[in-house]
Amino acid sequence: MASDGTRIRRLRAAVVQLTSTPDRDRNLQTADRLVRAAAAAGAELVVLPEKWPALGTAEQTAAAAEPLDGPALSWASQTAHELGLDLVAGSIVEHLPDDERNANTSVHLGPDGGVRAVYRKLHMFDVEVDGHVYRESARERPGDELVLSAAAGGVELGLSVCYDLRFPELYRALTLGGARVLLVPAAFTLATTREHWEVLLRARAIENQAFVLAANQIGEHAPGLRSGGRSMIVDPWGVVLAQVPDAEGFAVAELDLAALQRVRERMPALAHRRPEVYAGALG
Repeated sequence: MASDGTRIRRLRAAVVQLTSTPDRDRNLQTADRLVRAAAAAGAELVVLPEKWPALGTAEQTAAAAEPLDGPALSWASQTAHELGLDLVAGSIVEHLPDDERNANTSVHLGPDGGVRAVYRKLHMFDVEVDGHVYRESARERPGDELVLSAAAGGVELGLSVCYDLRFPELYRALTLGGARVLLVPAAFTLATTREHWEVLLRARAIENQAFVLAANQIGEHAPGLRSGGRSMIVDPWGVVLAQVPDAEGFAVAELDLAALQRVRERMPALAHRRPEVYAGALG
Protein backbone atom coordinates (compact mmCIF):
# COMPACT_ATOMS: atom_id res chain seq x y z
CA MET A 1 0.00 0.00 0.00
CA ALA A 2 1.63 3.26 -1.13
CA SER A 3 0.69 6.76 -0.03
CA ASP A 4 1.42 10.25 -1.31
CA GLY A 5 1.52 11.45 2.31
CA THR A 6 -2.16 12.35 2.50
CA ARG A 7 -4.11 9.76 0.53
CA ILE A 8 -3.64 6.09 -0.20
CA ARG A 9 -2.58 5.62 -3.81
CA ARG A 10 -3.05 1.85 -4.13
CA LEU A 11 -5.26 -0.66 -2.35
CA ARG A 12 -5.31 -4.40 -2.90
CA ALA A 13 -8.89 -5.71 -2.82
CA ALA A 14 -10.64 -9.05 -3.14
CA VAL A 15 -14.15 -10.32 -3.83
CA VAL A 16 -15.25 -13.69 -2.43
CA GLN A 17 -17.71 -15.98 -4.22
CA LEU A 18 -19.72 -18.56 -2.26
CA THR A 19 -22.43 -21.16 -2.73
CA SER A 20 -24.24 -20.47 0.51
CA THR A 21 -26.96 -22.88 1.68
CA PRO A 22 -29.09 -23.10 4.85
CA ASP A 23 -26.09 -24.83 6.52
CA ARG A 24 -24.65 -21.91 8.51
CA ASP A 25 -21.66 -23.83 9.88
CA ARG A 26 -20.57 -24.92 6.42
CA ASN A 27 -20.99 -21.37 5.06
CA LEU A 28 -18.95 -19.85 7.89
CA GLN A 29 -16.16 -22.38 7.40
CA THR A 30 -15.98 -21.69 3.68
CA ALA A 31 -16.07 -17.93 4.16
CA ASP A 32 -13.30 -18.19 6.75
CA ARG A 33 -11.13 -20.29 4.43
CA LEU A 34 -11.55 -17.96 1.46
CA VAL A 35 -11.12 -14.71 3.39
CA ARG A 36 -7.87 -16.06 4.84
CA ALA A 37 -6.73 -17.11 1.38
CA ALA A 38 -7.49 -13.65 0.00
CA ALA A 39 -5.56 -12.06 2.87
CA ALA A 40 -2.63 -14.38 2.16
CA ALA A 41 -2.75 -13.11 -1.44
CA GLY A 42 -2.28 -9.58 -0.12
CA ALA A 43 -5.86 -8.33 0.05
CA GLU A 44 -6.35 -5.37 2.39
CA LEU A 45 -10.09 -5.04 1.63
CA VAL A 46 -12.30 -8.14 1.21
CA VAL A 47 -15.97 -8.24 0.20
CA LEU A 48 -18.29 -11.21 0.84
CA PRO A 49 -21.54 -11.84 -1.10
CA GLU A 50 -25.13 -11.19 -0.12
CA LYS A 51 -26.67 -13.41 2.60
CA TRP A 52 -23.48 -15.41 2.90
CA PRO A 53 -24.23 -16.86 6.39
CA ALA A 54 -27.36 -18.68 5.16
CA LEU A 55 -29.27 -18.77 1.89
CA GLY A 56 -32.06 -21.15 0.92
CA THR A 57 -35.80 -20.94 0.48
CA ALA A 58 -37.46 -17.73 1.66
CA GLU A 59 -38.47 -19.52 4.85
CA GLN A 60 -35.01 -20.97 5.48
CA THR A 61 -33.30 -17.65 4.83
CA ALA A 62 -35.66 -15.77 7.16
CA ALA A 63 -35.18 -18.41 9.87
CA ALA A 64 -31.44 -17.66 9.82
CA ALA A 65 -31.95 -14.03 10.83
CA GLU A 66 -29.64 -12.81 13.56
CA PRO A 67 -28.84 -9.52 15.32
CA LEU A 68 -25.76 -7.48 14.53
CA ASP A 69 -23.97 -9.08 17.49
CA GLY A 70 -24.84 -12.60 16.29
CA PRO A 71 -22.41 -15.33 15.19
CA ALA A 72 -21.84 -14.16 11.60
CA LEU A 73 -20.70 -10.65 12.42
CA SER A 74 -18.89 -11.81 15.56
CA TRP A 75 -16.80 -14.04 13.29
CA ALA A 76 -16.34 -11.17 10.81
CA SER A 77 -15.17 -8.80 13.55
CA GLN A 78 -12.68 -11.29 14.97
CA THR A 79 -11.36 -12.21 11.53
CA ALA A 80 -10.95 -8.59 10.37
CA HIS A 81 -9.03 -7.84 13.55
CA GLU A 82 -6.88 -10.97 13.40
CA LEU A 83 -5.96 -10.43 9.75
CA GLY A 84 -5.71 -6.64 10.01
CA LEU A 85 -7.96 -5.93 7.03
CA ASP A 86 -11.17 -4.20 6.06
CA LEU A 87 -13.91 -6.82 5.73
CA VAL A 88 -17.26 -5.98 4.17
CA ALA A 89 -19.41 -8.83 5.45
CA GLY A 90 -21.58 -8.96 2.33
CA SER A 91 -25.02 -8.91 3.83
CA ILE A 92 -26.79 -10.82 6.56
CA VAL A 93 -30.48 -11.24 7.29
CA GLU A 94 -30.69 -8.95 10.30
CA HIS A 95 -33.29 -9.62 12.97
CA LEU A 96 -34.98 -6.33 13.86
CA PRO A 97 -36.47 -6.18 17.36
CA ASP A 98 -40.14 -5.16 17.47
CA ASP A 99 -40.54 -5.68 13.73
CA GLU A 100 -42.20 -8.58 11.93
CA ARG A 101 -39.77 -8.22 9.04
CA ASN A 102 -36.00 -8.51 8.89
CA ALA A 103 -33.47 -6.30 7.09
CA ASN A 104 -30.93 -7.20 4.41
CA THR A 105 -27.91 -5.61 6.04
CA SER A 106 -24.33 -5.04 4.94
CA VAL A 107 -21.69 -4.30 7.57
CA HIS A 108 -18.17 -2.98 7.11
CA LEU A 109 -15.68 -4.08 9.79
CA GLY A 110 -12.35 -2.29 10.07
CA PRO A 111 -8.89 -3.76 10.75
CA ASP A 112 -9.49 -3.23 14.47
CA GLY A 113 -12.61 -5.39 14.28
CA GLY A 114 -14.87 -2.42 14.92
CA VAL A 115 -18.01 -1.63 12.94
CA ARG A 116 -17.26 1.12 10.42
CA ALA A 117 -20.68 1.24 8.73
CA VAL A 118 -24.07 -0.47 8.60
CA TYR A 119 -26.18 -0.31 5.44
CA ARG A 120 -29.67 -1.76 5.01
CA LYS A 121 -30.66 -2.57 1.43
CA LEU A 122 -32.88 0.14 -0.05
CA HIS A 123 -34.57 -1.66 -2.94
CA MET A 124 -36.64 -4.78 -2.43
CA PHE A 125 -36.42 -7.58 -5.01
CA ASP A 126 -40.12 -7.96 -5.87
CA VAL A 127 -39.92 -9.35 -9.41
CA GLU A 128 -40.49 -12.36 -11.63
CA VAL A 129 -37.43 -13.96 -13.25
CA ASP A 130 -37.44 -17.13 -15.32
CA GLY A 131 -40.91 -18.01 -14.06
CA HIS A 132 -39.90 -17.66 -10.40
CA VAL A 133 -41.63 -14.98 -8.33
CA TYR A 134 -39.56 -13.20 -5.68
CA ARG A 135 -41.22 -11.07 -2.98
CA GLU A 136 -38.41 -9.86 -0.80
CA SER A 137 -40.59 -7.19 0.79
CA ALA A 138 -42.85 -9.86 2.31
CA ARG A 139 -40.12 -10.78 4.80
CA GLU A 140 -37.69 -7.87 4.70
CA ARG A 141 -38.05 -4.16 5.33
CA PRO A 142 -36.15 -1.70 3.12
CA GLY A 143 -33.63 0.66 4.60
CA ASP A 144 -33.95 4.41 4.18
CA GLU A 145 -30.40 5.72 4.29
CA LEU A 146 -27.44 5.97 1.90
CA VAL A 147 -24.22 4.88 3.57
CA LEU A 148 -20.62 5.85 2.90
CA SER A 149 -17.69 4.36 4.76
CA ALA A 150 -13.91 4.45 4.56
CA ALA A 151 -11.30 1.72 4.46
CA ALA A 152 -7.95 2.02 6.19
CA GLY A 153 -6.07 4.99 4.79
CA GLY A 154 -9.30 6.85 4.08
CA VAL A 155 -10.36 5.18 0.82
CA GLU A 156 -14.03 6.09 0.46
CA LEU A 157 -16.51 3.24 0.02
CA GLY A 158 -20.12 3.38 -1.19
CA LEU A 159 -22.30 0.54 0.15
CA SER A 160 -25.07 -1.26 -1.72
CA VAL A 161 -26.60 -4.73 -2.02
CA CYS A 162 -27.61 -6.77 -5.11
CA TYR A 163 -30.85 -5.38 -6.64
CA ASP A 164 -29.63 -1.86 -5.77
CA LEU A 165 -27.37 -2.26 -8.82
CA ARG A 166 -30.33 -1.45 -11.10
CA PHE A 167 -30.73 2.03 -9.61
CA PRO A 168 -27.97 4.26 -11.00
CA GLU A 169 -29.13 7.28 -9.00
CA LEU A 170 -28.00 5.52 -5.82
CA TYR A 171 -24.44 5.12 -7.11
CA ARG A 172 -24.32 8.67 -8.43
CA ALA A 173 -25.32 9.95 -4.99
CA LEU A 174 -22.65 7.79 -3.35
CA THR A 175 -20.05 9.05 -5.82
CA LEU A 176 -21.01 12.67 -5.27
CA GLY A 177 -20.69 11.95 -1.57
CA GLY A 178 -17.06 11.02 -2.15
CA ALA A 179 -17.05 7.28 -2.95
CA ARG A 180 -14.17 6.05 -5.08
CA VAL A 181 -14.98 2.37 -4.56
CA LEU A 182 -18.53 1.03 -4.97
CA LEU A 183 -19.39 -2.25 -3.23
CA VAL A 184 -21.95 -4.73 -4.59
CA PRO A 185 -22.42 -7.92 -2.54
CA ALA A 186 -25.08 -9.92 -4.38
CA ALA A 187 -27.00 -13.10 -5.01
CA PHE A 188 -27.91 -12.27 -8.62
CA THR A 189 -30.05 -14.98 -10.19
CA LEU A 190 -28.53 -17.24 -12.82
CA ALA A 191 -30.56 -15.62 -15.62
CA THR A 192 -29.84 -12.02 -14.63
CA THR A 193 -26.17 -12.78 -14.05
CA ARG A 194 -25.92 -14.20 -17.55
CA GLU A 195 -27.69 -11.29 -19.24
CA HIS A 196 -27.31 -8.18 -17.08
CA TRP A 197 -24.66 -8.53 -14.36
CA GLU A 198 -21.45 -7.51 -16.14
CA VAL A 199 -23.18 -4.84 -18.22
CA LEU A 200 -24.62 -3.15 -15.13
CA LEU A 201 -21.37 -3.38 -13.15
CA ARG A 202 -19.30 -1.90 -15.93
CA ALA A 203 -21.89 0.83 -16.48
CA ARG A 204 -21.84 1.83 -12.80
CA ALA A 205 -18.02 1.95 -12.93
CA ILE A 206 -17.86 3.98 -16.15
CA GLU A 207 -20.58 6.51 -15.37
CA ASN A 208 -19.22 7.19 -11.87
CA GLN A 209 -15.53 6.82 -12.75
CA ALA A 210 -15.13 4.55 -9.73
CA PHE A 211 -13.91 1.05 -8.90
CA VAL A 212 -16.65 -1.55 -8.44
CA LEU A 213 -16.15 -4.61 -6.23
CA ALA A 214 -18.92 -7.12 -6.93
CA ALA A 215 -19.09 -10.33 -4.86
CA ASN A 216 -21.82 -12.67 -6.13
CA GLN A 217 -23.17 -16.00 -4.97
CA ILE A 218 -22.90 -18.99 -7.33
CA GLY A 219 -24.72 -22.29 -7.73
CA GLU A 220 -27.81 -23.79 -6.13
CA HIS A 221 -28.94 -22.61 -2.69
CA ALA A 222 -32.26 -24.49 -2.67
CA PRO A 223 -34.23 -26.36 -5.34
CA GLY A 224 -34.83 -23.92 -8.19
CA LEU A 225 -32.85 -21.11 -6.53
CA ARG A 226 -29.53 -20.50 -8.30
CA SER A 227 -27.08 -17.63 -8.52
CA GLY A 228 -24.76 -16.96 -11.43
CA GLY A 229 -21.36 -16.09 -9.97
CA ARG A 230 -18.91 -14.11 -12.14
CA SER A 231 -17.82 -12.02 -9.17
CA MET A 232 -15.52 -9.31 -10.46
CA ILE A 233 -13.52 -6.16 -9.88
CA VAL A 234 -14.01 -3.36 -12.42
CA ASP A 235 -11.87 -0.25 -12.82
CA PRO A 236 -13.09 3.34 -13.48
CA TRP A 237 -12.64 2.90 -17.24
CA GLY A 238 -14.95 -0.13 -17.20
CA VAL A 239 -12.18 -2.72 -17.56
CA VAL A 240 -12.66 -5.99 -15.67
CA LEU A 241 -9.47 -6.35 -13.64
CA ALA A 242 -10.26 -9.74 -12.12
CA GLN A 243 -13.05 -12.31 -12.12
CA VAL A 244 -13.72 -15.44 -10.05
CA PRO A 245 -14.06 -18.69 -12.04
CA ASP A 246 -17.38 -20.59 -11.96
CA ALA A 247 -16.89 -22.04 -8.48
CA GLU A 248 -16.42 -20.90 -4.91
CA GLY A 249 -13.28 -18.82 -4.70
CA PHE A 250 -11.95 -15.28 -4.77
CA ALA A 251 -10.34 -12.76 -7.09
CA VAL A 252 -7.80 -10.09 -6.18
CA ALA A 253 -6.81 -6.89 -7.94
CA GLU A 254 -4.87 -3.76 -7.12
CA LEU A 255 -6.94 -0.57 -7.12
CA ASP A 256 -4.79 2.24 -8.54
CA LEU A 257 -6.43 5.29 -7.01
CA ALA A 258 -4.03 7.66 -8.74
CA ALA A 259 -5.23 6.25 -12.07
CA LEU A 260 -8.83 6.85 -10.96
CA GLN A 261 -7.98 10.49 -10.34
CA ARG A 262 -6.42 10.77 -13.79
CA VAL A 263 -9.58 9.38 -15.40
CA ARG A 264 -11.69 11.96 -13.58
CA GLU A 265 -9.33 14.77 -14.58
CA ARG A 266 -9.00 13.84 -18.26
CA MET A 267 -12.71 13.13 -18.77
CA PRO A 268 -14.40 15.33 -16.17
CA ALA A 269 -17.92 14.05 -16.78
CA LEU A 270 -18.81 14.37 -13.09
CA ALA A 271 -17.89 18.07 -13.21
CA HIS A 272 -19.92 18.53 -16.42
CA ARG A 273 -23.21 17.52 -14.79
CA ARG A 274 -26.14 20.00 -15.10
CA PRO A 275 -28.14 19.36 -11.91
CA GLU A 276 -29.95 22.68 -12.22
CA VAL A 277 -31.48 21.40 -15.48
CA TYR A 278 -32.23 17.89 -14.27
CA ALA A 279 -33.93 18.96 -11.03
CA GLY A 280 -37.70 18.59 -11.27
CA ALA A 281 -37.58 17.81 -15.00
CA LEU A 282 -38.34 14.11 -14.60
CA GLY A 283 -40.07 11.97 -11.99
